[in-house]
Amino acid sequence: MKNMVSKFKKYLPILWVVLGIFIGWLLFGTGSGTDSHSGHSYQQTSSKKVSKASEVWTCSMHPQIRQPEPGQCPICGMDLILQKDNNSDDSPYRLVMTQNAVALAGIQTSVINEARPEKEVRLTGKIKMDERQMFTQVSHVKGRIDRLYVNYTGENIVKGQRLASLYAPGLLTAQKELIEALNYEQTNPALVKATRNKLRYLRLTEAQIKRIEKDKKVQTNFDIYADVSGVVIKRKVALGNYVQEGSPMFKVANLNALWVIFDAYESDLAWLKVGEVIKFKVAAYPDQVLDSRITFIDPMINPQTRTANVRAEILNKGLKLKPEMFVEGLVKAHLPFNNTALIVPKSAVMWTGKRSVVYIKDTKEKVPIFEMREVTLGQPLGNSYIIKEGLKKGEEVVTNGTFAIDAAAQLNNKLSMMNKNIEIKGQKNSAKKERKEGVKITDYSKTTPTPFKNQLKELVKAYLSFKDAFVKTDATQINAQATLMSNRLKKVNMGLLKGKAHITWMKHLTQIKTATKAINKAKNVEKQRTHFEQLSNILIAVVKSFGVNEITLYKQYCPMAFDNRGAFWLSDKEEIRNPYFGDKMLKCGSIKETIKF
Repeated sequence: MKNMVSKFKKYLPILWVVLGIFIGWLLFGTGSGTDSHSGHSYQQTSSKKVSKASEVWTCSMHPQIRQPEPGQCPICGMDLILQKDNNSDDSPYRLVMTQNAVALAGIQTSVINEARPEKEVRLTGKIKMDERQMFTQVSHVKGRIDRLYVNYTGENIVKGQRLASLYAPGLLTAQKELIEALNYEQTNPALVKATRNKLRYLRLTEAQIKRIEKDKKVQTNFDIYADVSGVVIKRKVALGNYVQEGSPMFKVANLNALWVIFDAYESDLAWLKVGEVIKFKVAAYPDQVLDSRITFIDPMINPQTRTANVRAEILNKGLKLKPEMFVEGLVKAHLPFNNTALIVPKSAVMWTGKRSVVYIKDTKEKVPIFEMREVTLGQPLGNSYIIKEGLKKGEEVVTNGTFAIDAAAQLNNKLSMMNKNIEIKGQKNSAKKERKEGVKITDYSKTTPTPFKNQLKELVKAYLSFKDAFVKTDATQINAQATLMSNRLKKVNMGLLKGKAHITWMKHLTQIKTATKAINKAKNVEKQRTHFEQLSNILIAVVKSFGVNEITLYKQYCPMAFDNRGAFWLSDKEEIRNPYFGDKMLKCGSIKETIKF
């Protein structure tokens, strides 16, 4: 028993240590676990808050609107959408996209290089007769046509073929002279030679002359023979006609060689030169490609068609080609100089009036980054453009999917075709001014009589009702307000104004009448809105020139009206109520100026 007690005392300190560890775990282990879990929970909550705080809600039509929470666009009233944060580049003209987005958009790029510009110039034209192969068969003696051996147009003739028989009493004297001279042939051979030549001059053949010499009889009828071979394209005589010496009888053309006359527009002339190969087809033989070379370019422009004739020549074997056949030609032409140039496909270029832009891929980055670049275009080359400025050899240009990239840039408030108020890389002057009214304004408000201002105020009130009708897109009310506007205009006394002020009002008066009548005649509201814009611009100028009493007006502006051209209007309220879109985008617009006198 004593041994057991002594052993217990020996291991007692160890037991106390184990017991202390166990009690400590009960007291602090659980608490520590709880704290750790709470800390993790806090961290998750904090992360969610940060995530929420980093959300950006924007307007698809006005990407400059950026808010941390959902709502409506203050400009157009559309619901804001959540912007996906896939763009980590702060540059306004660089857009970052994911590999998946690039694949889904079908974006393709090409490395641009220098090459000698080649353009496919397509021309249309006709087959024409060679003017050098046309001949007029004439009568060389005076007489009457007793018989015609060629009776219709289009008949083929050969040189020496008998064409007609002519009663020619005028040849009697020449024949008698020959017969008489033959009696003195031994003593005066020169006389015989002279009389023979006289008959030859009259185009008698050697056979005819020999027959006269042999028979020694005067002939009254003589045959006319073809001087050339060809096709009769016009018959100018008929049986029984009397002809004079030199009278045209037949017009003959050799169709074995033809001209091909093409019409070339002014813009294509720089690409065409004599000696250039031209390939063409005719509808009769669609599978056969004929080729020739340009032999002549007309130095004159046709003032009606604004084209120049370009001529090629071709041999017409078997007479398969017919004059007046339509032809379609193709010339693979080069510019007159041998310099190379940067060339990009047309699909790579987005053209918006004066601006032409392309998207460049940054090949130095691992992720797809696209940069908008303004370029200066040269000559169009069919399906491509020459680039004069803005690009360098070896850069990678987007050739497919440019509009998909531009749409992504628009939604990310980057530079895009609609979001143009950011400087474009390579653009010399990026300042873009808002569209102006286009009406010259001279201030006569200080000298304008009060009665005139009061009458003008009534006209403005009619305009404001007019504007409200457009806000409601109510065609019936619009027409009614147009009539009211015309009636109020008649009550404005132009005699209250003098000098230049009177002249200015008369110009505006005519413009207001024209715009109001146009609104009444327009068949649909959208067409009426275009005339309402003209009316608004005129009335803004009128109010600023002459002033109105006891009314505050707000000059308001919608940048999206008329395909983003923008348009102004007047309102007597600060609240935006858009007359150009109505309910579609009622609140789209902003106040540009407050007018108060």
